[in-house]
Amino acid sequence: MFDCKDEVWALTKQLVRIESIVNEGGEKVLSQSLFTLISSYPYFQQQLDHVIYQQTENDEQERYNVIAFVKGTKNPSNKTVLLIGHIDTVGIDDFTLKELALDPDALALALRQEDLPEAVKVHLESGEFEFGRGVLDMKSGVASHLYLLKYYSEHPDELEGNLMVVFECDEEVGSHGMISALTELKRLREMHGFNYVAAINADFVSPRYIGDPKRYIYTGTVGKLLPSFFITGSETHVGSCFEGIDPNFIAAHLTRQISYNPALCNEAFGETTVPPVSLRQMDLKPAYTVQTALSAYVYFNFFIHSWSPKEVQDRLIVEAETAFTTALTEFKHNYAEYTKASGEPMNVITWQPRVMTYEEMHVSLQSEHGEDYIIHMDAFKEQLLLQTDVDTRMFSARVVEEAWKWMPDKNPAIIMFYPSLYSPRTEVTGKNYNEKNLLDAIKVAVDTVQPNYPHPIVTKNFFPYISDMSFISLSDDVAGISVVATNNPGWKTKIYVDYEAIRDINVPVINIGPYGYDAHKQYERMERSFSLNIVPNLTNQVIQQLIGCK
Repeated sequence: MFDCKDEVWALTKQLVRIESIVNEGGEKVLSQSLFTLISSYPYFQQQLDHVIYQQTENDEQERYNVIAFVKGTKNPSNKTVLLIGHIDTVGIDDFTLKELALDPDALALALRQEDLPEAVKVHLESGEFEFGRGVLDMKSGVASHLYLLKYYSEHPDELEGNLMVVFECDEEVGSHGMISALTELKRLREMHGFNYVAAINADFVSPRYIGDPKRYIYTGTVGKLLPSFFITGSETHVGSCFEGIDPNFIAAHLTRQISYNPALCNEAFGETTVPPVSLRQMDLKPAYTVQTALSAYVYFNFFIHSWSPKEVQDRLIVEAETAFTTALTEFKHNYAEYTKASGEPMNVITWQPRVMTYEEMHVSLQSEHGEDYIIHMDAFKEQLLLQTDVDTRMFSARVVEEAWKWMPDKNPAIIMFYPSLYSPRTEVTGKNYNEKNLLDAIKVAVDTVQPNYPHPIVTKNFFPYISDMSFISLSDDVAGISVVATNNPGWKTKIYVDYEAIRDINVPVINIGPYGYDAHKQYERMERSFSLNIVPNLTNQVIQQLIGCK
C-alpha cells in the first residue's frame, strides 16, 4: 500500500486555498493552476499533448476542464481507466468564520475557540478530521486522483494500459464540465484508440444514518429529475372567492399528494430512493392585488434507481389527477358549507380535473394555430433569454405561461413538464465484460485494503447524491429518456444535453471518495485516514486489477 496521507493532504490544502465557488470565476483559476501543476511533471514536459486545457461548451461562463493521461509501457494496451472529479465547490456565505473557510489549518485553530455542536467538537478534538470548504466535497478526492496521476507518470512501466484524469468544473449547478468533457473523450478515443473500460469518481461519502460505521463504495448513482407543474385556476376577487378557484389551492393539494409519498419511492437491487419533496411552490402574480392568482408553479426533487423519466411522468400524471380531483371535491364541499352559513345560492361547479403534459399542450397549440404560434413562441423565448436573472426552471415556467395564453379552453388545468437538467441514473451489475471486471476489481481492492482500516468498507449500488457519474454512463433507453426533451419548454434554447453522447462513451462508473460530514455546510469536514490514505489505495488497487501488473 502507498503511504500517501501527507502528500495527498498537502495537495488537498493547495486546492482548497484556491477559491473555486461554482459560477463565480474561481473555477477558471483553479483549472489553470491544475494545468500548470500537471504540465510541470517531467512526463508531461516530454508529452505536451497528454495534458489538455479544455474550455466548456454551450456555457454562459468562461471556464475549463483539465484532462491528462499517461500511457502505460508494460505490454501497451488500449484499455483505459478514467479518474473523474469536480473542482468547483458551493459558496462560503454560511461560514461564521468566512475569512478562514479556505484555510484548513487556521480554521481548525479558530474553531477551538467557538461554541460548536457536540459531534463537531468531538471530531475537531480527535485530530482525525480536517475542516474547510471543499476538503470533503471534493478536493481531497481530486487530490487523490492527482497523486495517482503523478505516481503513474513516474512509473508508466507499471501499467498495461492507460490512466486518464478528468478534472471538471460546474458539477454543483449544471455539470457543464463533464458534459463538455465527452467531446474531448471522444476525440482522444479516436486519436489514440483508447478503450474506456472503467471510470472512478471520487465524490464524498457520508454515513447513511446516525451511528453508521460503514465507509461506502458505490457502483452506480441515483438519477435525478425535477418534475414541474404549471397550474391554472379561475381568477376572482377575494370577496367573491367561490366564483373562481385559486391555483394555489390546487397546488397545495398537489404538493400534499406528491411530497413525502412513499408510493413514489423507487426500489431497485434492494435499495430504495427517498420520496420526492417540493423544492418550490409559488404563484406567478407579479404584484399584490385582491384578485386570486391566474397561475401557480410547483416543482419537486425526484430520485430514481430504475424508473425512466417516462415512467416518472406517467406516475405523476396519475398523482396530479388525484390531487386535482381531491381539490375540486373539497372546494365543492366548502362552497356548500359556506352557502348554508350565508344563505346565498350555490352556483353549479362545472370544472373537471384536467391534467396534460407540456408536449400534449404544445402539439395541440401547433395544430390549432400553426405557424403563428410557433413564430410567436420562438420570439418570446429569444426575448426571455435576454433576462440573465431568469434561471432554467423559471425560463420554462414562463414559456408554459405564455403558451397557455393561446389555449382556447381556459378552464383550470395542470400542465406537467421537465424544466431543467436530467441527471441519469447509472448501474453496474455485471451485465457485460467491463462491468464484471470492474466488480471483480472492487472486491479484490476491498479485500486487500480492509485489513489496514478499522471500519467496514461496504459496496452499495447507488450513490445517493447528484454527481457527474450521471454524465459518463447511461442506463436509460432512447424511448425512456425522450420525454426529457419533448417536455422541456427550454430545450435547445435555454438548456440542452446530448444524451446520446453519453451513450457513445458509456463507461461503467463507480465512486470511491473521501469520507466525512456536513458537505455544503459550514462544518464540512473529512476524515483523514480514510480520505487521504485508504481512498487512493482502494482506487489504485482497482487500477492495478484492470490495467496494472497483476
